[in-house]
Amino acid sequence: MPKQGMAAIRRPQLIEATMQAIDSVGFSRANVQLISSYAGVTPAIINHYFGGKDGLIEATMRQVLRSLGASVRQQLAACHPDDVLGRIQAIVCGNFDQEQISPKAVKTWLAFWALAMHEPQLHRLQRVNEQRLLSHLRLELKRVFEPERASFMAQAIAALIDGIWLRGALNPNGVDVALAQHVIKDYLEHQLPVAVLKQHQAFQATAHAL
Repeated sequence: MPKQGMAAIRRPQLIEATMQAIDSVGFSRANVQLISSYAGVTPAIINHYFGGKDGLIEATMRQVLRSLGASVRQQLAACHPDDVLGRIQAIVCGNFDQEQISPKAVKTWLAFWALAMHEPQLHRLQRVNEQRLLSHLRLELKRVFEPERASFMAQAIAALIDGIWLRGALNPNGVDVALAQHVIKDYLEHQLPVAVLKQHQAFQATAHAL
């Protein structure tokens, strides 16, 4: 039996190995034997902790989603609580964090989305991820719009995030974070009230003066 506390070491090690294997050979060829070789363990260890490849990919995506959530929270924490535009931009930045657009993360996300169409547990994870993004966006947008309009705009911003991310994922040069931020900011500047934009400028000026 593994020593007590070994799970805290093995699980992150195996999740990292899973992403490396998917990055190298793709999901279909990233079998338990290959993943275990990347991690420097026996295949039996994967079966012990995750019950096989399906459990391992689920655990891997849960970790990726935790990382995404932490990134968004970190970006929001750096914003003034009343800066609506700044906080929406922070949500965007969190979704384009370097950990989310690295080659191994991109390929893991693409594999996850394909599998989520057929695997109920992964589909539920994707729904949680989708609803979390929309919830963050609606929370900020409801400060300046009626709920129906806020929900509509949240869907539009989420579509821009996903669309730009996916186009970048399929581009040999990768995801262009600056372009993503510019496109979404342009959309917001055409949709948000002038008072909100001026308030954002005031918050930025204050921050730069400190």
